[in-house]
Amino acid sequence: PAGFFTYPVSQAADITAFEANVVPVGEDQLPMIEQTREIARVFNSIYGNVFNIPEPFISDVPRLVGTDGNAKMSKSLGNCINLSDSKEVVKEKVNKMYTDPKRIHPTDLGTVEGNPVFIYHNIFNKNKEEVKSLEERYKKGKVGDIEVKEKLALALNKFLAPIREKRRYYEEHPEVVKEIVAEGTKKTRQEAQKVLEKAKEVMKISYKF
Repeated sequence: PAGFFTYPVSQAADITAFEANVVPVGEDQLPMIEQTREIARVFNSIYGNVFNIPEPFISDVPRLVGTDGNAKMSKSLGNCINLSDSKEVVKEKVNKMYTDPKRIHPTDLGTVEGNPVFIYHNIFNKNKEEVKSLEERYKKGKVGDIEVKEKLALALNKFLAPIREKRRYYEEHPEVVKEIVAEGTKKTRQEAQKVLEKAKEVMKISYKF
């Protein structure tokens, strides 16, 4: 039960300790940011302006639909494409993606709006002319799901290629990862200590021996 109290406070500390002004989040994390803002506002109203009041930053895609058509992509639901997925796994997942349930044959008129395959195309496929063509043909029953999904798999794998390359590099060089973590920890500890001292000072619990 204590987690309901301590976890939001811990999240707020992760943000306020580094004087964050903007926090990139998904749509479902907005309540957490508002909780942080409220904690910071209350503290500031009592002790003075110590903490920044962070603003949430939401991308053009605040919530990504799951591959099964569920409103949210989630690991627990098994309806997500992971950044670490191989080309083969991505292709397999795309082939199983939910599309227009009313469309039985490639010649049937298809619905693009709310169709997960086309939602992903519009987000990840940089070839907008191709996406537009696929949408028009899909609506007219002139292209099948197989072709649409094949092109989506290609677009996703192109998007993931540099991420896989970076990931492979760090997997092969764990010493570099340790150096980055150590250096990052050192810097963040120094910054957080400054904010902590400021908070302790205004609360008059800053003891020096």
